[in-house]
This record gives sequence, C-alpha cells and structure tokens, in this order.
Amino acid sequence: MDKFSSLGNQELEAIEDLYQTYLRNPEEIDKSWQQFFSGFEFGRKNYEEKTGAIPSEKMNKEFAILNLIHGYRQRGHLFTKTNPVRARRTYSPTLDIKNFGLEEKDLETTFQAGNDIGIGPAKLKDIVAHLEDTYCRSIGVEYVYMRNPEVIQWLRGRMESTKNSQEFTEEKRKHIFYHLKLAVGFENFIHKKFVGQKRFSLEGAETLIPSLDAVIERGAELGIEEFVLGMAHRGRLNVLSNILEKPYENIFKEFYGKEYEDDISQGDVKYHLGYENEVETDFGKKVKLKLMPNPSHLETVGPIVEGMTRSRIDSVYNGDFSKAAPIIIHGDAAIAAQGVVYETIQMSQLNGYKTGGTIHLVINNQVGFTTPYLEARSSTYCTDVAKVTRSPVFHVNGDDVESLIFIIKLALEFRQKFYTDVFIDILCYRKYGHNEGDEPRFTQPMLYKAISKHPNPRDIYSEKLDKLGIMSKEESRKKIKEFDQFLEEKYKASEQIDKLKIRKFLINEYEPYKMPKEEVFGQKTATGIKKEVLLGVAQKINSLPKGSKFFKKVDRILSDRKLMLSDNRLDWAMGELLAYGTLVSEGHPVRLSGQDTERGTFAHRHAAFVVEGTDEKYFPLKYVAEKQAPFHVYNSLLSEYAAMGFEYGYSLAQPNGLTIWEAQFGDFHNVAQVIVDQYITSAFEKWGLMNGLVLLLPHGYEGQGPEHSSARIERFLQQAANHNIQVVIPTTPANMFHLLRRQVKMKTRVPLIVFTPKSLLRHPQVVSKIEDLATGAFDEVIDDPVAESDLVEKVVFTTGRLYYDLAKTKMEKGISNVAVVRMEQIHPIPHKQIDEILKKYKKASELIWAQDEPENMGAWPFIERKLKDLNLTPVTRKESGSPAVGLMEIHKQSLEKLLETVFQEKKVIA
Repeated sequence: MDKFSSLGNQELEAIEDLYQTYLRNPEEIDKSWQQFFSGFEFGRKNYEEKTGAIPSEKMNKEFAILNLIHGYRQRGHLFTKTNPVRARRTYSPTLDIKNFGLEEKDLETTFQAGNDIGIGPAKLKDIVAHLEDTYCRSIGVEYVYMRNPEVIQWLRGRMESTKNSQEFTEEKRKHIFYHLKLAVGFENFIHKKFVGQKRFSLEGAETLIPSLDAVIERGAELGIEEFVLGMAHRGRLNVLSNILEKPYENIFKEFYGKEYEDDISQGDVKYHLGYENEVETDFGKKVKLKLMPNPSHLETVGPIVEGMTRSRIDSVYNGDFSKAAPIIIHGDAAIAAQGVVYETIQMSQLNGYKTGGTIHLVINNQVGFTTPYLEARSSTYCTDVAKVTRSPVFHVNGDDVESLIFIIKLALEFRQKFYTDVFIDILCYRKYGHNEGDEPRFTQPMLYKAISKHPNPRDIYSEKLDKLGIMSKEESRKKIKEFDQFLEEKYKASEQIDKLKIRKFLINEYEPYKMPKEEVFGQKTATGIKKEVLLGVAQKINSLPKGSKFFKKVDRILSDRKLMLSDNRLDWAMGELLAYGTLVSEGHPVRLSGQDTERGTFAHRHAAFVVEGTDEKYFPLKYVAEKQAPFHVYNSLLSEYAAMGFEYGYSLAQPNGLTIWEAQFGDFHNVAQVIVDQYITSAFEKWGLMNGLVLLLPHGYEGQGPEHSSARIERFLQQAANHNIQVVIPTTPANMFHLLRRQVKMKTRVPLIVFTPKSLLRHPQVVSKIEDLATGAFDEVIDDPVAESDLVEKVVFTTGRLYYDLAKTKMEKGISNVAVVRMEQIHPIPHKQIDEILKKYKKASELIWAQDEPENMGAWPFIERKLKDLNLTPVTRKESGSPAVGLMEIHKQSLEKLLETVFQEKKVIA
C-alpha cells in the first residue's frame, strides 16, 4: 500500500513556512515547491486586483486546490482505468477532494487555481473533471520525479492542454481499424491453420501493431530515417508480417518447412528470427526498419539494439541522434526482473553509449510464464526501472487504441526534443498460456475466466466505429472476411516455396565479404605496412599538443616509447597502438571499450592522457592523419553483459571497422556468457549474422588466484565449430599487430577471441622489431627460434605465457633436443602449419601438449579431440573444479613440476 504523498501530508503551517521562504528567495526551496507557489502567486494577484483583499478561507481553498492538482500529477496514475481485465489494486489516500481539505459545497465555486492547468478560473467540479480526464482515464502518467523543470513543464503542457486525448479524423480511425484487422486476423488465421503449434501470439495485445505503425509514421514526420527494433517472442510473427512487411507466405512456410538455404546450416525457430526492410509511410517517406533476431534469453537483445543504433548514428548519420532511434519491446515480467535491462538503461546517457533515447514499449500481460504479477516483482510497476534515469512512464489501457496512439505520438515528440528514454506500459493480457499449447487455468483460473469473455481490440474498436457512424458492423465484418481470404491465398503461395530463406542484415555493407569457410582461413592475409608509415604513425601517437600540461609521468611514458623505437625493441602496447593507428590512417574506424580501457587494466595502453588540472583528455590516435577514420576509446560502465552486447551490435553495423570489447580480467566475460553463447558463437548458424567483434580477455597463470588467472579458453573452444569464431593467444607485439589488422583486412567477418597477456606486457623478451610489423602476416604457429631440426627428439606444443617459462628453462639447462612451438591460433586449427612443423622435426619421437591450465580446462580437451592422430601427451596442472590455486607458493611449485615434467628424459622400458 502506498504511503501518503509528501504533499498530501503537509500541514498548512508548514506550507506557510515554505511560502515565506519562497518570497525571500525562491532558489532556497525545491523546484516542485517553486512551481507550486508560482501558481499560488498567480491566484493571489488575481484576487487583489478584483477585490483588493485576500479572503483567508478562500485562499486556503486555493492552496488546497493547488495541492489537489499536484496530487493528480503525482499520484493520478494509481487511480486510472488502465486495466482491461482486472480490478486495480486500491491505494490510499485517494484523490477525493475531502483528503485535501475541500468539501462538496466547493464544487460549484470558481477558483483561480484553474489557471494552473490551463483552463482559466473554473469551478472546482470542472477542475476535477479536467484532472480526471487527463490523469485517471485510459492513461496514467509518472513524470513529476523528473528533475528538469523544462521537461516537466513540457510534458504537463502537452497533456493538460489536450486532456491526454486526441480527436481522430474519420480517415485516421479507418486506418487504425485497418491495422487492428491485420493484427487480429493474422493471429486468428494461424490459430486455425496450425492448430496447437507454438507462435507466441499477440492476442490480447493486438494494439501493438497500430501503435508501432504510429511510431514509424510520426517518427518519420519528425525526421527519423531508421528504427532498430528488439523484442522477444510474443507478437514477433505479427510484427514481422504487419510492420516489417515480411511476406505472409514465408512465415506460413516456416510452420512446416523442412530445409534452409545452404549457407544456414542450423537456422532457428520462427519466433526468434529477425528481418530487415525499407517501408514507405502514408506520406511517402522511406523508413529503414531492422528487427534484430533474439534468443529465448529475454531482454538480451536490448543492448544489441542500442549498439547497432549507435553504430548507424556514428557511421551513417554523422552523429545525428535525430535520424535513427531504437525501439525495445519488453514483456512485463522480463523488464521487471532481468538485470541486463538495468545495465542497458544505465548506458543511456553515457557519451560512449547514448543513442538519443529509446522508445520502450511494454507488452504487459500481467503474468509471466505462469507467475502472477504480485509474485513477479517487488516494485509497484514493472516499469519502475525507468526511474533510474528519471524517464517518463505512460501506463495505457491496451484496449484503448486511440489513447495508445496519442501517447505514442507524444513519446516520439519527447524523444526527438530531449533525446532521452521514454516508457509506454501497455496494460493488456495474454489470451492463451505461455504458448498456445499451455493451459493457463492451472495457475490463473480467475484471470482466464475474465479473459475468455473479453472481446479483442479489433472488435472493441469496430463497435466504437459503428456507434460513431464511421463504419457499420456489417462493413467491418466484410473487411475482416476479405483479409482472411487474402491470407488463404498467401498460404497456398507458401506451398510453392522450396527452401526457407533467412534474410540477411545490411546486405550492401556485407556484400564485399565471403562466408566464413575453410578456403578463407587457408589464405594468408597481407597485413604489413611500410616502415616509414609505421614510424610516422609512431611519431604522432608519441607527441602531445603544445601549450597543454600533462601529469609528469606521461612524459616518462612517451620518452620510454621513443626509446623503444630508437632501440628497435617495441613492446606490447606499441604493437597494439600501431595497429590502431595504421588502421584509422587507412580509413577503418576503430572503437575500443571496456572497464579502464583508456589506460588499460595493467596500465600498458595509455590511449588517452588527461590535461593536468582539468577533465579534458587528449587522444593521440585521433590525430595520426588528416583524413583518418574515427578512433574512439571509452571506459565503460561496470558492466559485462550489456556492455559486450552493445559492442556486438555496434560491430554488426560496421563491418569495415574494428570494434573491440576488453574485459578488465578475462574471467569477467563469464558475466556476459549469454552474449557469447547466443550471439558470438552461434549467430551465423542460427541467423546468418556475420560479425567481426574482437574480445580482448587478459589470461595467464601468475599466482593471482582463481579469479584472475583463467579467461576460460575451454568454454570458447567447446563452442568452436565450422569457422564460427577465431580463438587466438598471441605472444609477440608483432603478432598482435598483424592479428588486429588481419581482423579488418581478411575477406570474411568472424568474431575474434584474443587471450591477451598480463605479465608479458612488460616482459623483457616480449618485444618485436619495427621490421616484424612492416613485413609478414599473422603467424598461426611460431616455431622454436633456436632449435636445430636434426637434434630435436621432442616437440612441445604450447600457448601463451608458458612459452617464455619453457624457453627460459630450456636455455638455462642447455637442452638442445627439445623444440618449443607456440600455437598462436587454436581455432580454426592451423593444420597446414602444424604439418610443416612436424615435417621439419621428423626425427622427433615424442609430442607433448603443455599448458598452464588444469587438464580439464584450457585448450587441451579441444586439442585432444581435434589432433588425436598426433597422440600428444598432455603436461598440465592436475584436474580441478577451480581454475587456479590461491597461494603463490603452491602456484610456483606446480609450475616447477610442470616444467620438470616437460623436459624430463623419456623412460625406455627394456
């Protein structure tokens, strides 16, 4: 039960004290009270002009009515008629005038307070009626918690001047009926044609279709050229057909089709699929629509949508937020409970992530899978997460299509003016259970008794049009029947379709790229760049603007980097930064984000320098060439799930660029495991999506305990198949340089998982020459640089940091019969390069796989399966349920044992 509002509980004496403060200095009191007293002053001056005096009782009443008005604005949403199938919960105190010190006899009295709602001096009964119409009919509004007076006044003016309603023309009402006819008719047709099959129907929420039509129409009028949509399952088929104009026959075929086109090996269920199209508005404007595919992990698509929208704003619309907008369609249970919603909303006003405001539409079924709303959340509303960013929330009766369309238009105007999120909570119901084969009466007998008797929105609106004399019931029935016959024809057309086709996204943008297949990875990608170009870029990124003062240690960083260049011993950071610098100079945008990414978790990167005594930052990589592509690096919010999802969406829309998400420590990616599983590793086989996102995951066993040792190589390799991802563990600055450039220069787009170093960032042996960057390409396998093939009896394959321990031990012990070979790329497995190594060391009788990770983790389970013909002997740490030990001494002991085992003489049994 809600408590009394702060205003409703104030005594007149307390209000008087606030008023006196207001008279002395308005800025000393809260903005809401400033607005309150400005209305009072307006009324007081009117009385003085007319009567020359201020009747005490009369003015107390004026105060009370201003209090009442504020009560409606603040709490009117609790007393609406927004629920089509349930009685509302009751709240106390109500907005009855008696709770504000007013009486029945005051209803006929004229009060100046009417000016505060824009109707001039008015009788109390008319003021109440105006407030009821505005705040307590089919629309409830939450907005007075917003801190910006301009925003509050703008919303208040739009709502109170119209009483939150619009009188539609006859033509427009027929247009609304047309979309309801499509929405309801489509569901009815599928229900009878594919009995019992899952479709996650929109029935009960069919007003979503005319509301989305209104979003597109009004958005286009306001200058929006592109919408990126995300939604879960419910209503997806309806949205695909009736908004994105996916052919009906294609959807029908998905109910009984048997085969996909060749390049999609697995596909997905029909209510997960996305679609892209360009539609034309009623006034002839073309609008691009993209509905992103979505897995069963509800709300996962939210950050994907935001990332793709931002990418389009950056790359296509020159940073103009008014040209592209995201729409996310939520379920009530999901928006209330899924943590990724909160993470995504926290991004909305951050420079690196803002998209100019998202239109959030909630299909509020008032029930989750089987769970009633009272058991599904602690908050009053499912949309209370909106208050995190103080976004307005509109609660609308899902049966009242005209009210919903009015609010849609208002929301679009709000978004285009203030560039912030807006939430529309469509209170409706779900005609069937969780899916069409589910029996909801097991858990919700009373609710579904009411739903079974409730007419659908199309028939409700048809009744209204009949009463208005716009369209008779007979005429509407005829139109409904004609549409049903039309769908029957489309069903027959579906029978002529041979194979199911999954429509690609961004066809033009991805036209230059080939499908990720063996022949693409079998070719070397040229990534070298002229030495003089490299030195020119290096000079630019190691220079600071004159006239600006920086933290004194910055000079040390830059002098060390200049020394590296003169000594021709480039460290990891230089290799990485030169990759970015050469790419942007060649016209490839680079975006790098993550927690502490500007500096780098281990303070190696320093891609930004702060001007001393200010918040201003200087980014050297933004100034490497006159006509370079954009370089952006952002320290992200403390999020993995939404942050990685955002970058996946961003990368999807910009295949010509390099988009990187970096984990603070590699193991933190597991908080974003849903994005890895549902998009990064499987999106191509499910939905035909190519994507070049790079994950940088710091990895290395260095005695830091179980949390910061392993980036879980085994998890990625478990999902590695059919060239879906690249799994790479580079060990030299040059190889990292070529790897990052290869990601942009190669002929396909496949996610790249890079297990990056920690201690190796400053290891004296982890250096490369400028010539190593200027020539060559990424090496999938790096041979032992000192081994003599005729002497080698044992070949040790290894990865990452462990190589340097093995090489050091080999050198210190003067071992000449062992070759230590680095597998820099684990997937796709570089069979050709491995074969070349084995041919070189043909005298070797023993092959070992050595790794830092426990035997049941790391690359070994994958290597054992993929290279079983080699009969590799594993040398690893012992099996464990935890990635690493917690004590440094135990770590050192296990490392020593591992090294000893690798180099021990092979026992010969006589």
